[in-house]
Amino acid sequence: MAARESAHSRWDVVSSGRAIEWRVASDSRLPHRDWMEMSGRKASLLFDYTVSSNRTLALARRVVWPCVRTQPNNTHASLGFDFPANGIPRLTADGEIVDEKVSRISFDGVWTSVGTTESGLVVERRVFPSSTAPAVFECWRVTNGGKRSVAVGVTRAEASWIRLGCTGRFVVSAAADRPETVALAPGRSAELALAFAVRRADERPRAFNAAEEEASRLARVLQLTDRVRLETDDPALDAAFRFAKIRAGESVYETAGGVMHSPGGGAYYAGTWCNDQVEYAGPWFAMTGDELLLEASMNAYRQYVPFMADDYAPIPSSVIAEGRDYWNGAGDRGDAAMWAYGASRFVLTAGRRDWADELRPGIRWTLEYCRRKLAADGVVASDTDELEGRLPSGKANLNTSSLCYDALRKAAIVERAFGDEKTAADYEARAVRLRDAIERHFGAELHGFKTYRYYEGCKVLRSWIGSPLCVGIFDRAQDTAGALLSPHLRTRNAGLLSAEGDPSGVTWDRSQLYAFRGIFAAGLGDRAWDDFVAYSRTRLLGEHVPYPVEAWPEGDMRHLSAESALYCRVVTEGLFGLEPTGFGTFRANARLPKGLKRMALRNVHAFGRVFDVEVDEKGVRIKECGKD
Repeated sequence: MAARESAHSRWDVVSSGRAIEWRVASDSRLPHRDWMEMSGRKASLLFDYTVSSNRTLALARRVVWPCVRTQPNNTHASLGFDFPANGIPRLTADGEIVDEKVSRISFDGVWTSVGTTESGLVVERRVFPSSTAPAVFECWRVTNGGKRSVAVGVTRAEASWIRLGCTGRFVVSAAADRPETVALAPGRSAELALAFAVRRADERPRAFNAAEEEASRLARVLQLTDRVRLETDDPALDAAFRFAKIRAGESVYETAGGVMHSPGGGAYYAGTWCNDQVEYAGPWFAMTGDELLLEASMNAYRQYVPFMADDYAPIPSSVIAEGRDYWNGAGDRGDAAMWAYGASRFVLTAGRRDWADELRPGIRWTLEYCRRKLAADGVVASDTDELEGRLPSGKANLNTSSLCYDALRKAAIVERAFGDEKTAADYEARAVRLRDAIERHFGAELHGFKTYRYYEGCKVLRSWIGSPLCVGIFDRAQDTAGALLSPHLRTRNAGLLSAEGDPSGVTWDRSQLYAFRGIFAAGLGDRAWDDFVAYSRTRLLGEHVPYPVEAWPEGDMRHLSAESALYCRVVTEGLFGLEPTGFGTFRANARLPKGLKRMALRNVHAFGRVFDVEVDEKGVRIKECGKD
């Protein structure tokens, strides 16, 4: 499977794993279209690019400003604007719009294309968001490879549009930093840049330095990728992990409620979700030690505490509109279990007793809420699950109970660290009872596999049956791995069917990534290795790159941020088996899969330490940085 996917890869890993490149000039599979998302603290770019059969380039740009709020100020109220291709300043040569033929496209955190015109101009385009300003940039470097001087300029200096927000009128603009024409002699180069920005109508236009903005973007990419580095025999796997760190970490926005990590995708900004931010991303960010990501996670956990009242009404599924509102349209999705799971793992992985002390009342509240939601046979009931009713989940689903089980175990560690032995013992006893209930209620045989049914009455395999493996319940690990890797759920495009037999082929990467993590954590990595490598190569080097996606067909495979965080956790918690056992203590239950001779995680900032983990045929070695 890995070989088949690799043979059809459109991209290659270059620059020692720091970039991927598509050699367009030698690609006969044209035309081709793809799209991706890039984010900074105040703007996010949904960038669409098409290369025609004769290698001409067409670009579409939608910029979202998360904190410019529109009416009604709901989940989707971030101001977004589709810049018309013919309405913005465009590059010209001797008064004619430049229409270069692309020879290669690359991405290293900055999207870059290189092409040539019939007159001999070499045009390099670099596209990226500002790290800190409400702007996105497209920089052009034009080199005259011809034999005569060429006048290089733009069609217009600026284009602007007025849009209304909750706090007044805003100007959306696309402006060139060098509107005048430049006479470009043979062999000489010129730099021009466009800024796609927004400002209040009563504010003066801001002058940007595109070179400084690009340097800032690359510096942030380096910050996000330098920690928790994966080193294996497979450059594509290392690069897939590196790029997942970029997408997971870049989607943090400055809001009135503090910095917030949000999914993105053109729809979900300036808010937090109990699954994406609390359950998926927070435990990964705790592994990085990155101050901004840690702050965003703590803000996510804090957003839900005011809803934890004495009446034990469900907490909302998301806190939206910069923390000013909430959404609970799908009812109780098991959000309390998500919160307890994410918060307890986060504080232990971060190794922060002060944060644990702050979140401890919330952990206790959400676990008490789950206790009150126990069904007669001991599993945790909820209205829906994280798919919010898109697929059946019954009155109690496997994922919610699995999350609650892990939260009880981690909360017991927290309570014992604070000297509350009674509460710790109670949580441990409840975890044992819940584990038994999970076996009784969800344990089932499907297609000969002694695995799990997702809910009572479910007669088909579901992709979320890997959840128990992710929380250390391995009683049915062998058959569950077999079921997940069977033709009943596998697809040809590296996706895992959400439900067996679904005629529409619905796939959600999040459940597939849980499945991979669980199979690796159970010590069954050899069985899933080829599939994991194929998945990684497809997402990084295939037709839609370079990140894990949300879903298909819903959302058209958006590059939501937290799916990339889940990919990172497949490596840290799955392959390397990193698991907190206290504040400042952990275990590394790493197993070398058959496809590798060695693997290492470098510069891990977790559990109150900075360390490397090295694994080879001789075993596992943990080295604190700066020490033997």
